[in-house]
Amino acid sequence: MAVLNALRRTPSALRRNPVVLVPILVISLFQVPQLALQAVNPLLSSVVSLGVSLVFLVVMPFFQGGMIGMADEALTGRTALQTFVEDGKSHYVSILVAYLALVAVNFALGMVAFFIALFGGIFVIGSGGLESANIAVLVVVGIIVAAVVLLYLLALFFVQFYGQAIVLEDMGAVDGLKHSVSVVRQHVVSVLGYSILVGILGGVFGGVFGILSLLLSPESAATLPLPELSLPLVAGVGFLVLIVGTLFGGFFAVYSVSFYRELTQ
Repeated sequence: MAVLNALRRTPSALRRNPVVLVPILVISLFQVPQLALQAVNPLLSSVVSLGVSLVFLVVMPFFQGGMIGMADEALTGRTALQTFVEDGKSHYVSILVAYLALVAVNFALGMVAFFIALFGGIFVIGSGGLESANIAVLVVVGIIVAAVVLLYLLALFFVQFYGQAIVLEDMGAVDGLKHSVSVVRQHVVSVLGYSILVGILGGVFGGVFGILSLLLSPESAATLPLPELSLPLVAGVGFLVLIVGTLFGGFFAVYSVSFYRELTQ
C-alpha cells in the first residue's frame, strides 16, 4: 500500500512544483557535452566523463540533500530553490561522510569479488580449460562470488534511505545509516516492492539512454543500420537525453521521499 500511496502523490507534487526539476536539469546539462564528444572523439569523451565523475563525487552530497529537502516540501505544498541551497549546505558533511563510507564498502566488496574471480580464471587456465577444471573448485568460486554480490545488494537495500534520514530527521552520517537499516527492517516487504518498481523504471531509463548513446557512437554507426552522424542528430539526441533524464530524476527524487514518509509517518 505504501508503494501505491507514494506513487499517487508524486505526479501532483511535481505538477504543483515544476521548480523541483531545475536542479536536475542543471546536472543533466553536464551529460550532454559528453554525448556530443562521444560522436566526435570517444577517447576524449571518456576522459571528460572521468573528470565529471570526480566533480560529481564532491557535488552530489549537496545535490542529494537539496533535492530531498525540496521533494519533501513539494509533497505538502510549495517549494523553492532556496530550500535546495539551504538543505544542501546544512546536510552536506553528513551525506558526504555516509556516501564515502558506502563507496569504501562497495570498493572492498568489489575487490574481493574481483580477486576471487581472478583466482577462478587462473585456475581454469592452469587446468587446461573448463573441460579439465575441477568442478568442485569452480562451484566454490561461483558461490563465493555470488555471496559477495548478494552481500552488496543487501547492503544497498538496507541503507538506501540514509539521505532521507539525514535530511528529514536531521541526523548525522552514522545515525542516518542506522535509521535507514531500522526503517527497512521494519518494512521489508514494502521496501522490496518499492525497490523492484524503481529498478524496473531505472532499467527502462537505462535502456533508453543506451539506445540514444548508440545513435552517437561512430562504431555503432559503422556496424549497425543507424542514421549517419550529423549535427541535427547530435542536437536531437542531446535534447531527448536532457528531457528524459530530467523527468526521471525529478520523479524519482519526489517518489523516494514520498515513499519514505509513508513508512515513517
